[in-house]
Amino acid sequence: MLLEHRPSGVLVEVLTLEELYNPCRPEIIGRLQAGEEMQDPETFMKSELIFPSGETLPRCWFDAHYREKIALNKVTTIGV
Repeated sequence: MLLEHRPSGVLVEVLTLEELYNPCRPEIIGRLQAGEEMQDPETFMKSELIFPSGETLPRCWFDAHYREKIALNKVTTIGV
């Protein structure tokens, strides 16, 4: 899977898909897709990655408590 590294604008090949989907992991291992030679794998923060279309990553991929926050918001709006 290819994602865009927001600070540099360069595509990153995700080498560890399991880490990408795991909300408890803040980073992934990937390889920059720059130049003709294959780059060495390096670590990228998920918060700095977006889809090539410009969309952000799903919240459930980097926030392990996203469901709790949704439920809390519903409770506070219903109680008002």
